[in-house]
Amino acid sequence: MRCPKCKIDDDKVIETRVSKEGETIRRRRQCQNCGFRFTTYETVIPADITVVKRDGRREEFKPEKLRSGINMACWKRSVSQEAVDKIVGDITNSLALLSQSEVPTAQIGELVMAALKQLDEVAYVRFASVYRHFQDADAFISAVHSLAETPEEADNKNHD
Repeated sequence: MRCPKCKIDDDKVIETRVSKEGETIRRRRQCQNCGFRFTTYETVIPADITVVKRDGRREEFKPEKLRSGINMACWKRSVSQEAVDKIVGDITNSLALLSQSEVPTAQIGELVMAALKQLDEVAYVRFASVYRHFQDADAFISAVHSLAETPEEADNKNHD
């Protein structure tokens, strides 16, 4: 593994942890050249899942990009890395079970928001504000109010 600081590929693993679900391996590494410590994650990547972006571009599904977005939403929140790993693993598995090989970003975003809504409401609102491109305070306030709705209220609102 290449050191993010000095770019040398001489490191040693100093700690290895397997997630509770057994789907992710977290490794703490130390660069033999500069001593910098960093973390890597190993996950199974489903074969041939392509993400279709809003502008029509296509790219390979990368769980690390998903993890990065969730980590940003959870920044300075009391959300464990194990909880983030579980969300990433669950979403990755859900995508692997789909019959289609191309998945729109909207579908992935909805999966993330559903998971974050259950895990941490502040992280949910943060993610939603970026994902849904809130343009004004009203959109933000609406998202916060939706957290207080019961599923029945939200369903009735959508059918009105």
